[in-house]
Amino acid sequence: MGAGTIQKDGGGGRRRRHGRGRNRPMSEINVTPFVDVMLVLLIIFMVAAPLLTVGVPVELPKTAASALPSEAEEPLTVTISADGAVMIQETTTPREELIPKLRAIAAERASDRVFLRADGAISYEVVMQVMGALNAGGFSNIGLVTDIGGPTLDAQQDGG
Repeated sequence: MGAGTIQKDGGGGRRRRHGRGRNRPMSEINVTPFVDVMLVLLIIFMVAAPLLTVGVPVELPKTAASALPSEAEEPLTVTISADGAVMIQETTTPREELIPKLRAIAAERASDRVFLRADGAISYEVVMQVMGALNAGGFSNIGLVTDIGGPTLDAQQDGG
């Protein structure tokens, strides 16, 4: 792949007619194919990395709010699905066991930040009940997760 031969000329314009010494193996390694493969792998990982976020599929409401800054510890995510099931990370939790589990999790974590993901079809009452359980479980820093690109309540539009 990277090795080849180099034509060796005799000195001063005369050529050697002997087969010995005319062609010798090239000692340099061609790194261009290696760099090409590395760049392709880099692009693949850059594209695939955002797709690796783990979560329960819900249809999030859209807002014009900006994203919260990230932190070093993996954030705790509580999800309310369209059928009303409550999940901590990816584990479905009955509502009566929600507060004790949250208290146990809060005792192990350094941060009190939690992200609440709720399907847009869920009523406001259910979301507020889960937020109350989060607060009772020791999480007072609650971030509501939405999709970006939703309507704004600002009178100004993008064009003017």
